[in-house]
Parts: sequence; C-alpha cells; structure tokens
Amino acid sequence: MSLRDQVDQLLPSWRQWYPSLFDAAADLGLIRARVCPPGSLLLRTRHADIQRAAEEAHREKWGGGPPEDPPDRSRDRV
Repeated sequence: MSLRDQVDQLLPSWRQWYPSLFDAAADLGLIRARVCPPGSLLLRTRHADIQRAAEEAHREKWGGGPPEDPPDRSRDRV
C-alpha cells in the first residue's frame, strides 16, 4: 500500500488541513525523520550505512552470513 493510500485511509480529508502528503504522514506517525550526526550526511558514508543495513536486514530475513572468500586453491597444485 502506498503512502498516499495509507494517509487517505486514516484521514480521508487530509488535503483540507495539510499542505503536503508528507506533513500529513508525519503527523499520523507513518513516517519519521531520523536524527543523525552531521558527519553521516556525507554521501559515501550514508550509502555505506544504508548498504550495511540492507545486507543485515536481508541476512535476518533470509539467513546466511556475510559472503565468504573462496578457499585458496594455490596450495592444491602440485
């Protein structure tokens, strides 16, 4: 269900009181801002944190661990 559908379901006449969908959704508790330190606003840091969170969520839902390095086969050669 989209954010607009959720807001419309909870407050059908939201347009009368709110200038934007996001203001209505925030007041209804459907979305929340995350407070973060200024250093985390750097894109490379933010993207790394988002990637890490996505990988962790995937592992929690589907199991498994971080990808392992393939075994070193150079010692198997004679």
